[in-house]
Amino acid sequence: MFEFVLNLPAQLAAYFGSGYVAGMLVGLKITLFVALSALFFGLILSLILASLELSKWRIVRWITIIFVTTIRSLPEILVVFIVALGLPYLYALIMGDFPDISIFSLGCAALALIYSSYASQTIRGALLSIPQAQWESGKVLGLNNFQIFLRIILPQMWRHALPGLGNQWLVLLKDTALVSLIGLHDMMFVAEGAFNATGKPFTWYSIAAFMYLGVSLISQYGQAKLAHYITHYERA
Repeated sequence: MFEFVLNLPAQLAAYFGSGYVAGMLVGLKITLFVALSALFFGLILSLILASLELSKWRIVRWITIIFVTTIRSLPEILVVFIVALGLPYLYALIMGDFPDISIFSLGCAALALIYSSYASQTIRGALLSIPQAQWESGKVLGLNNFQIFLRIILPQMWRHALPGLGNQWLVLLKDTALVSLIGLHDMMFVAEGAFNATGKPFTWYSIAAFMYLGVSLISQYGQAKLAHYITHYERA
């Protein structure tokens, strides 16, 4: 143990000079880009799914519920494989050629689909928590349904949904590790390559773990600040 401590500075210098740490920083950028892209499109899809689940047409509600339940019931890695590997193959069978879509886009689409299947339920609950009188008040002011939703309902909905969406963002951040399995050079992909090259899994997976931990802590801090900001007037 004492010898390990004495050799630690030299080992760290060797790791940082090997180029793999720089590669993992590049992988971290890709991981964050994938996560933020999936979050953006996932939130849009979540709003659509939540609205469809609250539709006045029963057939629309049931189709949406079946779709969301199916995605939530499947292992997340299976959803990634179906979207990133299965759908292009199905397209090739029908059209005769594989689509010109990058692995990055397919990975983002899969993660956005997974995120939206959970976030849509959070948004749906937040929408249901807003009194119907808010809609009626908007109509009295002469606003149409879209204006009421955009100006009155949506700001209140975010305040109710933020805690749940923040937790689901942390899950999404961890789920980005799945895209390494379809060949995207994210942080886990680079860590796997460094392990195979050096034969030291604990070192590289520990570095990846600390990177994930750092991003998660920053995310939680940002979420707390955002929640404090948007609810400030309610406490005043």
